[in-house]
Amino acid sequence: MQALKEELGEENVSFQGLGSEAMAKEGLVSLFPMEEVAIMGPFAILARLPNLIKRVHQCVDHVIENNPDGLIIIDSPEFTHPIAKRVRKKAPNIPIVNYVSPTVWAWRPGRAKKMKPYVDEVLALLPFEPQKHKELGGPSCHYVGHPLIEQKQWISELDETSLISNLGLKTDAKILTILPGSRSNEVKHLMEPFGEVVGQLNEAIGPIEVLLPTVKSVKASVLEAVKSWPIEPHIIDGQEDKFRAFKCATAALAASGTVTLELAITGTPMVVAYKYDKLLHLLRPLIKADMFALANHILGRKAFPEFIQYDCTPEKIVKALKPLFDQSSKEYQDQKTHLEKIDEKMFEAGPRPSIAAAKQTIETIYKNKK
Repeated sequence: MQALKEELGEENVSFQGLGSEAMAKEGLVSLFPMEEVAIMGPFAILARLPNLIKRVHQCVDHVIENNPDGLIIIDSPEFTHPIAKRVRKKAPNIPIVNYVSPTVWAWRPGRAKKMKPYVDEVLALLPFEPQKHKELGGPSCHYVGHPLIEQKQWISELDETSLISNLGLKTDAKILTILPGSRSNEVKHLMEPFGEVVGQLNEAIGPIEVLLPTVKSVKASVLEAVKSWPIEPHIIDGQEDKFRAFKCATAALAASGTVTLELAITGTPMVVAYKYDKLLHLLRPLIKADMFALANHILGRKAFPEFIQYDCTPEKIVKALKPLFDQSSKEYQDQKTHLEKIDEKMFEAGPRPSIAAAKQTIETIYKNKK
């Protein structure tokens, strides 16, 4: 939104639709609180289906009534794509841009081809996605870069020694930073095995210090879970200290997700783990990808060890973490090399993804406006 105003002139652009508080600060007039539709997973969606359907139709009616120059749908395909399909049917003159590609390369690849009639342009956050859409017969797709790229300079300027000092840690401490996820179901499944990892790793290479960045939505659950851990972790609050915790870590243990890219940008060696509901595991055969971590997908190989579902055991995780605490080990050196390669691939679209996204959006609107 900032970049669109920068490109077009603030007086020449206005925003309506649905978004967060940060988007409201940029001038978005939101139809209803975004939290109503910010849900993930098939079972969570089914539980709130009636309200979702109601909100989809409300958004469609609003778009048709206001006839904007363009419609930008952002992520959340289970909610945004039904809106886009209905808008295209009722008002085919409105160009539609999809910012953040659905994970067609990992889950239900047929979605790419089905998107083509109602999406004019996909703005991809990951460098391999345009080729995947081309292979799958999807809509036009351009890599514009991940928003994290624009934080790289800010992250690099953060001084992690202030966090080390505030926590009373030794400068040569062996530090494990743990990221159990930002959703309640992730914390529920991962806190117990992660606690066992802490105990076993401390026995194997100890003593270690454990940093655990968390967010408000799951902090209470995290604090309750760590009561049974053999070592009390340092709970980290706030975005700046989260990245400081990444930078001062010898290694990290992270839930699969965007956090693997955040760790990659800070150059932090990592092991990735994930567990999910047993019912959801029944859908595993439908998942086409053989990797989960985004950092691995960008490289096209399992450069960072992954332990998913039944492989997510303390013994396997500790075995993968141990060599990362020895900077002369092959595992540590290999990860450092791979981390540099991720940086190179992520920056292919340039240092300002927001500008690239804005320019591609403007071009698509002018090209497709009827």
